[in-house]
Amino acid sequence: MTKADFVKKYKENGEFKSGVAAGKALDAFIATVADVLKAGDKIALPGFGIFLVADRAARKGRNPQTGKEITIPATKVVKYTMAKPLKDSIRTIR
Repeated sequence: MTKADFVKKYKENGEFKSGVAAGKALDAFIATVADVLKAGDKIALPGFGIFLVADRAARKGRNPQTGKEITIPATKVVKYTMAKPLKDSIRTIR
């Protein structure tokens, strides 16, 4: 699904008057999530899940082209844990 497709569905479900308004709301949500995570806080959205920033330790890897061992540096990553209601609703899809 593209962002345009998602905005169209978001507009219908959120009862926005226009796709532009829905797009702006989605952009504001994404920017807010990014700002909160950059600050090091976690976001808990009941029924949807939890977003948080975690540290990933440095590790050894291998360059697939040369086979040479490399060190992959430590970094921060975003982790998402799905809420049980969302998980249950997805599991019923077959």
